[in-house]
Amino acid sequence: MVVTDTNPSTTTSSPPTTEELASFANVLADEARKIILPYWRKPIDVVSKIEHDRPIAESPVTIADQRAEEAIRTLIEMRYPTHGIYGEEHGQVRTDAEYVWVLDPIDGTKSFITGKPLFGTLIACLKDGKPIVGIVDHCALDERWVGIVGVGTTLNGKPVTTSGASELGESMMYATTPHMFHEGEERTKYERMCDAVKRPLYGADCYAYAILASGFGADLVVEADLGLYDYCALVPVVEGAAGVMTDWQGRRLTLDNHEASRGRVVACANEALHREAVAILGGSWSGPGCISTIVKGGILNLAVGMYRDCIGKTEEVTSPRV
Repeated sequence: MVVTDTNPSTTTSSPPTTEELASFANVLADEARKIILPYWRKPIDVVSKIEHDRPIAESPVTIADQRAEEAIRTLIEMRYPTHGIYGEEHGQVRTDAEYVWVLDPIDGTKSFITGKPLFGTLIACLKDGKPIVGIVDHCALDERWVGIVGVGTTLNGKPVTTSGASELGESMMYATTPHMFHEGEERTKYERMCDAVKRPLYGADCYAYAILASGFGADLVVEADLGLYDYCALVPVVEGAAGVMTDWQGRRLTLDNHEASRGRVVACANEALHREAVAILGGSWSGPGCISTIVKGGILNLAVGMYRDCIGKTEEVTSPRV
């Protein structure tokens, strides 16, 4: 882990470079580590947040989450007082600013409180609403991914790139849990993806996106019901490693289109895989019995649902240029 900014309290008047922002993001991640690790695998009180409109209504939060975000926000306010902040635990300020920091101090709190080391700290910097710098820091594993759009992605300072299958039928697909998809359209489309891929896998939280970016064998990640803080840091990490990450319609993930994207994201190792995934996820949907097009092994197949009163049509979506 390399940190080049030793004085985070120094304010600057000139626009920061992406490298400067990445250096400061490392400072923030270091600070989060100092707070989180003393609580790791120790007895800790857990408070449940209940959101009845979500597929999984209960979400845990701990003092480690809260204290880590408080510390990060303090450093941002000291260094960049005009920048906006969008955090999971302590809300939003100045989100119309040119630069906005999006924070999830512990992504995967359920993993954290059960001793599973795949939780991570997510820190993103957005410029004009678009993620340009992202950090995925897995402090329990001492692994940190840093992504800078237009520059690249590193794991503990060493460059990484995606690699893997270019067809869904040969791909390994991650999601945190199959229970994160709403009944109806989301669940149906996700099940079609499960039918199309070689093997669906679960339980990695943000670590799935990190190992995808490193070419370690994960080919794509499909998730839904995510908050902005759950995915903004992942975009530069995946894209900086030559992957593709969009919403299910193939649209770029930004601050402005979060509501339209509805927290539905897909990350792929390459554009060919992304095109096949979006053909399923982005297709029109009229109900649970729709006819859908599924690509498996390079062959188009029609999957017919239980009901006969509706027909769904897939739409061609071009993956973005990265």
